[in-house]
Amino acid sequence: MLTASSLFIRRFMGRRMTFLGVAALVAIVAVACGGDSDGARLAPTSVAASDTPVSSVDSNLVPTLTTTPKPNEDGLLPEVGPNERALASVLQGRGWGTDFTRFAADLDIRNISSGGVPRDGIGSIDAPRFAPNSNPPDYMRTEEPVIVVSLNGDVRGYPLSIMTSHEIVNDVISGEPVLVTFCPLCNTSLVFPRTLPGGTVLEFGVSGFLQNSDLIMYDRQTETLWQQITGTGLIGTHAATQLEFLPVSITSWSDFSASFPDGQILLRPSDTERHSITGRALARDYDRPPYVGYDSIDSSPFLFDGPFDGRLPPMERVASVTLDGFNVAYPYSFLSEQPVINDVIEGLSVTVFFDNGTESAFTARNGNFSKSGSTTLFNRVIDGRVLTFDLVDGVITDGETGSVWNKFGAALDGELAESQLEPVTHAAHFWFAWAAFKPNTEIRGSTDLLTSGLSAIAKPE
Repeated sequence: MLTASSLFIRRFMGRRMTFLGVAALVAIVAVACGGDSDGARLAPTSVAASDTPVSSVDSNLVPTLTTTPKPNEDGLLPEVGPNERALASVLQGRGWGTDFTRFAADLDIRNISSGGVPRDGIGSIDAPRFAPNSNPPDYMRTEEPVIVVSLNGDVRGYPLSIMTSHEIVNDVISGEPVLVTFCPLCNTSLVFPRTLPGGTVLEFGVSGFLQNSDLIMYDRQTETLWQQITGTGLIGTHAATQLEFLPVSITSWSDFSASFPDGQILLRPSDTERHSITGRALARDYDRPPYVGYDSIDSSPFLFDGPFDGRLPPMERVASVTLDGFNVAYPYSFLSEQPVINDVIEGLSVTVFFDNGTESAFTARNGNFSKSGSTTLFNRVIDGRVLTFDLVDGVITDGETGSVWNKFGAALDGELAESQLEPVTHAAHFWFAWAAFKPNTEIRGSTDLLTSGLSAIAKPE
């Protein structure tokens, strides 16, 4: 009997290929982030019907590391070794002009794999078009999830039904170049400024590579490779450079349009639009999403070799936050039962609002929708006063003034009407991906683990 996991593999995957151990990349189905060299989705010709992704690493190409090099003060690997030279040789042979003398010291390049697509095989949206929320396209559904970004009063929504097929949008919001990203394999939506200290503006694309199943981006100015989930330069001119995270939330289209009537919603590329680099057609069949059911495949995330952190199921969604180097994750299974929580992280009083009215990005568009929920997270201090929030009869109120709030941290009524809570940068990830990059995360999955900062299931030493 096939499990949900093996059914997903049979339908979408084909054999898992580790980049450093594969002599030639063959065409596989483009669930490893969206398309193929011609921009089309492929059906696999051969399938690995296994609950565990298969990996293949050439031991001659990727020798075993016997010591861990100490990083330079700038976070770079002090000396390029045989692993790095092997990777550089392969990439240079494929036309990459990356500076292969610069590697982030904490990068283990043996974790880099091919997503089954070439560079820009998944077409980023580089000239995004928007419609006003007051006149949206007719394909937007009430509970459809959108990434919400707000800068200087300019509020924009990016439907995950579009982001799933493109993963990157190079946008300009309120005059600021911005990078909007979504990695479907990790359920990770993150937004960054595209301007580096010093004023250099970068434009990003999809590299075709993954690390721990997470999207590796590249910038088109220097061809530096960047990790999406951490915002860190991996290899190249900007290796060990950290992009700034911008506050972002996921919510349903109905909540976004109602709360921000003057906002804008990203439009699907038209049939005539072409990718800025490859010249290929951008438009996809957005009514046939490529990852249907991916979030219910048990314990086998695509292109992830593990090991898994068994404290939570691999595909459990978590609201994750890092403050002063301290990592906390709130499981959605807990938040669905406790949709408003008050906590303290590294001395910062925070509140998390959970809404179950947002559908999964991995649902079919034929009416059989599944819900995943969404979160927003805020500093709960207003004018020096710490607020304590609660949900009563579906309404968020604070216990100190009785003011009424919405999920976006805006006070709608009461003593604090027109006040706005300060967003705290966080993201929603599948647990396996977050734990792979942040293994020392503390899980707060019950009310008795809140505020005190003590966790009975803290990561063991």
